[in-house]
Amino acid sequence: MNHTKGGLVIFSANSHPSSRELSERIRERLGVELGMVQVYQEDNRETRVQIQESVRGKDVFIIQTVSKDVNTTIMELLIMVYACRTSCARSITGVVPYFPYSKQCKMRKRGSIVSKLLASMMCKAGLTHLITMDLHQKEIQGFFNIPVDNLRASPFLLQYIQEEIPDYRNAVIVAKSPASAKRAQSFAERLRLGIAVIHGEAQDAESDLVDGRHSPPTAKTSGVLDLRLEIPALIPKEKPPITVVGDVGGRIAIIVDDIIDDVDSFVAAAETLKERGACKIFVMATHGILSSDAPKLIEESAIDKVVVTNTIPHEHQKLQCAKIQTVDISLILSEAIRRIHSRESISCLFRHIGLDD
Repeated sequence: MNHTKGGLVIFSANSHPSSRELSERIRERLGVELGMVQVYQEDNRETRVQIQESVRGKDVFIIQTVSKDVNTTIMELLIMVYACRTSCARSITGVVPYFPYSKQCKMRKRGSIVSKLLASMMCKAGLTHLITMDLHQKEIQGFFNIPVDNLRASPFLLQYIQEEIPDYRNAVIVAKSPASAKRAQSFAERLRLGIAVIHGEAQDAESDLVDGRHSPPTAKTSGVLDLRLEIPALIPKEKPPITVVGDVGGRIAIIVDDIIDDVDSFVAAAETLKERGACKIFVMATHGILSSDAPKLIEESAIDKVVVTNTIPHEHQKLQCAKIQTVDISLILSEAIRRIHSRESISCLFRHIGLDD
């Protein structure tokens, strides 16, 4: 094996051992060694990157998983991309299984669309292609002016259900909120199972009174029409009582989502399903961020098992909670890298994936 197989160079941007595991799996499948690079923090917390081999005229793939220190992770990626660009690499592809700040992809009050800012920074640094997985909102692809391949982890999660849940035919796919019903429907149709939706969870405040873009003026100006007297006010939303649309009595409930970070909503959903008679409860998600005391809450909850992929390192969380299991998705990432480097079509990686998936 060599570092540059046919002009292919693979770097692992993060030197954390658990973060490098995914990079090692990918390079083993491709039959190459990881490129030589030094990524470290100086005493003043500045990130320094030293590329230790020639990348001139080569296809560079930079694998970066998001660690707990998200901002440092982003700077490592940006600086490494820029270093490869100034070293005359032919192409620079970022392999970022979990796209950070993806939840901040919509305008909220006086906030900003941070994921668009991050996309602009990546393109400006010199990225020519991005490989990611299960974007929180697929419209994030439009923030980039470079090709973006948004791969799916659902085939691996579906395979887990079929192989690791013996009585999965007695299961029902559950959406913990109406917003995730489309994902649940996709799983249910592929497994030929029923679907249930939990309705009544806490909603984000959308009142015009708290949204700065629609704030009324502090003082009424004479001679100006007061539009508040002309425009009918929206009826404020009220939290309805929690209901489960669908039958879960005596069945295995499988809650599906793209990200599991703050687990309070998942724990509350599990308690609701238990009250409705569910015999076992699984939670399946692509990205297992599992921040703060999430492992402890899962261990003490009615959830029987949490299944996530290795897009984000979570070995520390698994030591705290025996209910967490990992599904490896390095196969699809390595195949995407191989096909992009070989200038082959990657449409086979999106087989049977519709526009609504």
